[in-house]
Amino acid sequence: MRLFRLAASLAVCVALGACVAPPPRGPVGAPVPDRIMVPAAPADRGLDRARTFLSVAERIEPVAEVECRRRNPPSVNCDFRIVVDDRPGMPPNAFQTIGRDGRPLLAFTLALLAEVENEDELAFVMAHEAAHHIAGHLARQDVNASRGAAIFGELASQRAGATAESIRRAQLLGAQVGARTFSKEFELEADAIGTVVAARAGFDPIRGAQFFLRIPDPGNRFLGTHPPNAERIATVRRAAAEIGFRPR
Repeated sequence: MRLFRLAASLAVCVALGACVAPPPRGPVGAPVPDRIMVPAAPADRGLDRARTFLSVAERIEPVAEVECRRRNPPSVNCDFRIVVDDRPGMPPNAFQTIGRDGRPLLAFTLALLAEVENEDELAFVMAHEAAHHIAGHLARQDVNASRGAAIFGELASQRAGATAESIRRAQLLGAQVGARTFSKEFELEADAIGTVVAARAGFDPIRGAQFFLRIPDPGNRFLGTHPPNAERIATVRRAAAEIGFRPR
């Protein structure tokens, strides 16, 4: 576990006001933050958030690593790196990507850290993002996107008057549709695996999943990327029951 070369400096950086430490840039998924930073104002609240973030990460990372190794072949990199995305104006969000060095990277915006109300909520969100890597969702999403692009491109090429540009646009659309095809299933799978990770790290995933009740419900939209919040909470409760977890 190599996350905590960052940890000691992070606590100091909160007191000083800011910390700059470039993380590796990943070729897959969302952009990797340019800096790692925890807010300093107001100082007390910033320190509390930093301590909570580090405390939760210290407990989640080793459990996520064990679960990752248990579910994957040795070739899969399970050495998680957990960082804060301090880019100004970013909305509440957490995402998983792959760093240039091949390590799975979990990033959390400052707005997201301000939204969570307790360590169980932060732990659940962190475990959920780790679960995306554990389940190989980025790679599976890429496969789905490639298939969608191939199918739409082939259909477009068979139309009378097809041009290289019209085929290219069809391929782009197909990639978008393909990438979204199983996105809801991926989210529910990450909720289930994240429940296991959070519980085994000593957190309450059911309490943590209450975070869903405070965010907009996406409903059950066609080609939506996230399932309804009620379905997600039900998935968490079911996964918790399967491992014999009892709420505190």
